[in-house]
Amino acid sequence: MTSVVLKDIRKAYGQVKVIHGVDLEIKKGEFVVFVGPSGCGKSTLLRMIAGLEEISGGELWIDGQLVNDVPPSRRGIAMVFQSYALYPHMTVYDNMAFGMRIAGESKEEIDRRVRSAAAILQLDPYLDRLPKALSGGQRQRVAIGRAICRDPKVFLFDEPLSNLDAALRVATRIEIAKLNETMPDTTMIYVTHDQVEAMTLADRIVVLSAGRIEQVGPPLELYERPANLFVAQFIGSPAMNIMPATITATGAATTIKLRDGSEVSVDLATAATEQGKAASFGVRPEDLAIATGPDFLFEGTVTIVEALGEVTMLYVNGPSVEDEPVVVKLPGIVAVKKGETLRFAADRTKLHLFDADGKTYRR
Repeated sequence: MTSVVLKDIRKAYGQVKVIHGVDLEIKKGEFVVFVGPSGCGKSTLLRMIAGLEEISGGELWIDGQLVNDVPPSRRGIAMVFQSYALYPHMTVYDNMAFGMRIAGESKEEIDRRVRSAAAILQLDPYLDRLPKALSGGQRQRVAIGRAICRDPKVFLFDEPLSNLDAALRVATRIEIAKLNETMPDTTMIYVTHDQVEAMTLADRIVVLSAGRIEQVGPPLELYERPANLFVAQFIGSPAMNIMPATITATGAATTIKLRDGSEVSVDLATAATEQGKAASFGVRPEDLAIATGPDFLFEGTVTIVEALGEVTMLYVNGPSVEDEPVVVKLPGIVAVKKGETLRFAADRTKLHLFDADGKTYRR
């Protein structure tokens, strides 16, 4: 059963169009994450689903009901914001119970839901505390618990972890993942700019750019088979290395020439009609390795070495776009010094090729 359906959803502020005909189906119980750069429209899209922004065009369906003109309180949704928005004079229990009291729920039902939500989020020891006596992560869990108590059809999260420090973000992200497992029939839509959150939480990721969907799919599908240059460089950290190239030969594989004159064989036969055309060659930093044999992709001089313990990051002068360094991410501790000239190789099946419009040549 489909839980949330967006049909040609558009948003404009006067003459300024910010969402340009978004079509998306989200199934019941699915965890979908909206990602994209600042200003891409992900929070605006979430607020339209919540009813906090008017829809300029298109149709929004929730659980089989057209809700374009339905107020937020009647859409069966609960939203968790970046700000905790807790009442400082109320205990954790009263903050979580407040919405149900306003709705006229019985004391017994309120107590059952509050204690059930507290058990899920491990908030039982804190029910009698005021928000000021809680850590940032605990306050955000209270905000999530307040949403759970509403027993919604759809959860909406608008960058709920962005105000937390790194350690708390990890801990709270784990709590949200557990919450998703304990509520398998509840649909969750999550907005973030953090790729780690998107890759670890999502059943599917929706990549947005300038008010349009660039690609929708499971996290590893977007990582391994990006639809275009934008997705290729947005998903993954550090970003995919992109180098200008020319297709020089085709056949069972495609041969391209990089700007420094070196030739690379890419495991693609789909570019067979593109011989002689300009292209962009892509390889992820973690897919590169120091070449130990005669086969290599390119040669370059190491300009910066970042020894991080678990990985070693190399920044190499190579045939990249606008003379930006090629980033190489090597596992563990590697004895490489600044100024060394090295050759780098990669598995041919891990390489990517994009046409002049930035679209991926599919395998």
